[in-house]
Amino acid sequence: MPNMSNNKHAMPVQDPNVRITNVSEVALGYDAETAIDEAKRCLNCRHKPCISGCPVNIHIPEFIEQVANGDFEKAYEIISLTSSLPAICGRVCPQESQCESKCVRGIKGDPVGIGRLERFVADYVREKGEPKTEPAQSNGKKVAVVGAGPAGLTAAGDLAKLGYSVTVFEALHVAGGVLMYGIPEFRLPKAIVQHEIEKLKDMGVEIITNFVVGRSDTIDEIMKDGYEAVFVGSGAGLPNFMNLPGENLKGVFSANEFLTRYNLMKAYDENSQTPIAHPKKTVVVGGGNVAMDAARCARRLGSEVHVVYRRSLEELPARKEEVEHAMEEGIIFDLLNNPVAVHGDEDGNVTAVECIKMELGEPDESGRRRPVAVEGSNFVIDADCMIMAIGTSPNPLIRTTTPGLEVNRKGCLIVDDTEMTTKEGVYAGGDAVTGAATVISAMGAGKKAAAAIHEYLSSK
Repeated sequence: MPNMSNNKHAMPVQDPNVRITNVSEVALGYDAETAIDEAKRCLNCRHKPCISGCPVNIHIPEFIEQVANGDFEKAYEIISLTSSLPAICGRVCPQESQCESKCVRGIKGDPVGIGRLERFVADYVREKGEPKTEPAQSNGKKVAVVGAGPAGLTAAGDLAKLGYSVTVFEALHVAGGVLMYGIPEFRLPKAIVQHEIEKLKDMGVEIITNFVVGRSDTIDEIMKDGYEAVFVGSGAGLPNFMNLPGENLKGVFSANEFLTRYNLMKAYDENSQTPIAHPKKTVVVGGGNVAMDAARCARRLGSEVHVVYRRSLEELPARKEEVEHAMEEGIIFDLLNNPVAVHGDEDGNVTAVECIKMELGEPDESGRRRPVAVEGSNFVIDADCMIMAIGTSPNPLIRTTTPGLEVNRKGCLIVDDTEMTTKEGVYAGGDAVTGAATVISAMGAGKKAAAAIHEYLSSK
């Protein structure tokens, strides 16, 4: 029988007082009985509006129907038709603003827990032991992919399925991009990321690490090695700062550096060879998912943490679930405030962050009310660490070493409707094109580019 409850099954989680002492995954996942009951809430709508909200067009009602029937392997087969990284998407995609926002059940109650069901299916099949994927029959053509993040891995997987010989060039020593260095273990276990990457290798994808395109070789040099097309999915790893007085003091980090040390290099482990600050009081500047990740990591290092954001809670861009988890973990939100200076001692260490109160004025070009400083409202937050999480930009290395690549005023690569750049045969997608965005949008771009590369090379 269908489940007509208006309420989505809650996600079981670790107790907040326990989880701030470890790096284990916070959300524990559905069991089979819960997954089946949640799946029965799906109405299997005739027009399937949820699919239109998914950047990789997963056949959502079809896979959920199989979950409701208890056939989890079949559900996984359906998801895998369009998604290369289901265990990852089920954890970090903002389903509430994508597929679930289109769910008819959400009109009078909670939408179906699509992301939670996707995670359950992927975890079930992985833990049971899925069969090894064999490489497709080769078509004799080679494609290079720059960057082993979500966009690059998705493009590589789709191209490998079409018979291309795919090589991924990754600058870091481990593949995964932001999935490895940016998103914390307690949100996305790294063993799961590496499992997904091993599946791509089984399909024949070659991944070369410690290879900085633009330094090790340029794109032009790669293409001379027989690669007939290149996909650039190099992300947006250049951190933004505010140029505040005192921003160069010891104890001021970009979120990129802080999270890379914490996640990729496991600096939270007392046996790690990578040093990291163990602050007593941390100020995190920003209100997006990266800010939440940085704040929650600092909390796990034993710090009191303040999130300083210039707008109100209603405008906070981070996922609602991540904000709620942060609040449960004791993180303090100093909203409608903005930093104006960083103070330090005679040894150059951070001692405080000076802020000014803000109020919301008229809407800006984004439609959100513009924050305006309240004159004379300055105050100080004592702190020995400050983490800047106000966005990132693409690294200029690739565009400055590749003649013919054009960028916009933000330094993002310009592409046409097929994701081809201004240089023939070179495609791009993800944060390198859009600036910092979501994992699933990067995957969607990688998928679109792979299809375009196939059409381009098939016509040559």
